[in-house]
Amino acid sequence: MTKTNSSRAHARGQRLCLLSAAVFCALTAARIGAAETAAPADATDAAAPDGASQLDSVVVSAKNSTRSAVSLSGAEIQKILPGASPLKAIQTLPGVLYLTADPWGNNEQNTLLFIHGFSTQQLGYTLDGVPLGDQQYGNYNGLSPQRAVISENVGAVTLASGAGDLSTASTSNLGGTVATFSSDPTKQSGVQINQTLGSNATTRTFLRYDTGEFGSGNSAYASIMHQDQRAWDFAGHQRGWQANGKFVHDDEHGKLTVYVAYSDKIEPNEDSLYRSASGAGEGTPRPDNRPFIYPNFAQALAYLGANGAPPASAGNNYRNYYSDAQRTDYLTYAKYEWRLNDAMTWSNQVYYHHDDGVGVVAGPIQVAGLPKLFGAYFPGQDLKTVFGGSGYATRTTEYDINRRGWLSSFDWQLGDHQLDAGLWYEMNRSSTNRRWYALDVNHPTSPYQRPGDSLTPLITQYNSEIKNEVVQPYVQDQWKLSDSVRLQAGFKASYQFAHGWAPISPLPNSTVGFLELPSGRIYTREKFLPQVGALWDVTAEDQLFVNVQKNMRQFITYGAGGLSPWSLGSQDLFNAFKQNVAPETAWAYEAGWRFQHEMQFGPISAVDGQVSAYHVDFANRLLSVGATAGFTTINPGAVVINNVGDVKTDGIDLAATLHFGEHFSFYDAVSYNRSQYQDNYTTGGTTVVPTAGKNVPASPDWMNKSVLSAKFDAFEAQLIGDYVGKRYATYTNDLSVPSYFLTSLQASYALPLEDNGLHDAKLSFNVSNLANKKGVYEVIVGAASGTYSTYPIPPRQFFVTFSTKL
Repeated sequence: MTKTNSSRAHARGQRLCLLSAAVFCALTAARIGAAETAAPADATDAAAPDGASQLDSVVVSAKNSTRSAVSLSGAEIQKILPGASPLKAIQTLPGVLYLTADPWGNNEQNTLLFIHGFSTQQLGYTLDGVPLGDQQYGNYNGLSPQRAVISENVGAVTLASGAGDLSTASTSNLGGTVATFSSDPTKQSGVQINQTLGSNATTRTFLRYDTGEFGSGNSAYASIMHQDQRAWDFAGHQRGWQANGKFVHDDEHGKLTVYVAYSDKIEPNEDSLYRSASGAGEGTPRPDNRPFIYPNFAQALAYLGANGAPPASAGNNYRNYYSDAQRTDYLTYAKYEWRLNDAMTWSNQVYYHHDDGVGVVAGPIQVAGLPKLFGAYFPGQDLKTVFGGSGYATRTTEYDINRRGWLSSFDWQLGDHQLDAGLWYEMNRSSTNRRWYALDVNHPTSPYQRPGDSLTPLITQYNSEIKNEVVQPYVQDQWKLSDSVRLQAGFKASYQFAHGWAPISPLPNSTVGFLELPSGRIYTREKFLPQVGALWDVTAEDQLFVNVQKNMRQFITYGAGGLSPWSLGSQDLFNAFKQNVAPETAWAYEAGWRFQHEMQFGPISAVDGQVSAYHVDFANRLLSVGATAGFTTINPGAVVINNVGDVKTDGIDLAATLHFGEHFSFYDAVSYNRSQYQDNYTTGGTTVVPTAGKNVPASPDWMNKSVLSAKFDAFEAQLIGDYVGKRYATYTNDLSVPSYFLTSLQASYALPLEDNGLHDAKLSFNVSNLANKKGVYEVIVGAASGTYSTYPIPPRQFFVTFSTKL
């Protein structure tokens, strides 16, 4: 059954009413009962290291962590580009490769993230401690940071690039965590207004009202944002609305925080370009990009042959009519930090998240094995007529997520020991539906519609339902051996209880490899994941740290897609997986030196930064290899999951800011990473894939980030450089893409408008890809040797932002 337009609107209306009520109650509660409180401990430590005066640095090290941890403040994020996502912001940090098609880092369909050789779904993500899932494009256990909080409301983002804290609520943080913190309400009441205009008809409007302090320790804010911009190479508009509200009550007994967020986004997508070693299948001539055809429906009809086939000359790079991602999210949490006495604090946080999403592709009916699929459902029928006479069919992947959870921690300062124990529990019920709709030649749909709101599907290819419970307790102790030396030790356990079933499976053999979607339970238990670390304050300006930690990535609980056992093509394969495959684990070893020195060395007046070296032993590395080679993203075959053995990683990060008096500074972060497979693996039962000694593809060995800053009274500017080295495009390292170096520019001027009632007024100017470089931006690793896919570097774009407070 599909939701009707009215029922979906009614459901959205109910949730909007609940969200509005929550914001209203938070603001009203503030009237009865606010000093602005500090950011969470991790953010505070990162933004202002203890025992040292805070230098005006782009990136700041977290001084009290035994791990490599660096942070960006909300102000620095807005310099990159007003409205930049938290994940886009960490692109400046050492060891991070983050790529996406739009300058803000919002588009999720072609997001690529690597940190120290670990990819997007091998990292952990949180907002104010609330888990955000593993960022898989096919939603099942979370939402992106940019949907969870409006960019302008971000207080800080912290990257722990070796291993996340034991208390991190994540089942995927093998390679570290990205912790985003929302800002607290301000002490003074007022209104903030930001307006951005720019290339490709960009408009972004942000409004925030702060109540200021009132009552007995209360404060709150409510904010709203709307963004709309045309994609740089097609006529689709990426747009959306977001709203955030936050209430804080802080007194001698404790701190209460209530947060609510709403996000409704529509992002038309560009398709990747198929590449091969021989050039076969790429199309003639070789395309530079692959935009969709919408809104020119006449051109779309003329593009196809009589039976709905694209031109043979297009090869695998045929064009779709349109594709898009639509996501509606409701997120809320309430947290109370109870100060039992001067030495003990008990914190409890409950949260809820609902996502209603859909991914849509309207494409030709004679590609990617679709005639076989459609023929199984409509044997002997004319497929073009069945699907509305246009030669196109509309495919949807429809998502539903309902997550609720509880985080509890108890901190006790007992003499020289800082004891910390806690628990994370989450229950998640998610579903995925793959459906196919007609694209009527007389009434074509658009990327801004959900087909299920007005149309009845011709095919429900599958329906997968998964219920998953996660329990993660932890305990740790930081022992102060002396004024300068601290030891930290602890462990966590990770339990996952997942049950998946498929009310609807694909027809047998309608798609390569699929006999049925499996059903069943998989319970995974890891009772001991230890961590040991140490800190040595060598001087007031220098600190050495070392950390050793084991982590585990739980199996993905997603039906019919991704690296998930519930995506295997038969019940027998699922049963064999359950009996024989273990979750991925990693031992991470890291050591480093943090420093912050004021000096007089020629023009250099100060230097601060961090050097860290690391080694990772990654075991049971799982790879998802499709049952068929070639270009099948529209209609993929059943997932084949291979255990490719171990991966060994060695690397070093060096990040430092040189300060040249009051006006200039130069930040540079150079990183080297070598991640290599240790074993070959077999596919198809007999074919050996020679991956032993090969580098993890898509992750570069060398990267360098630089920021040259200048500040003169009201004027401020930054020139940002980003070098990414050569990346391999296949697991066998037989193909690669070249390095690139991109630059961007930011300049701002504080406007003297106080006499007009405006405060902190500023005009900002940003340019992305300043030199307008062309080339390969993202590489998507090919399942077979000799093939891969790419996205191009977006061209130069300009943006102007006016911001002020009333």
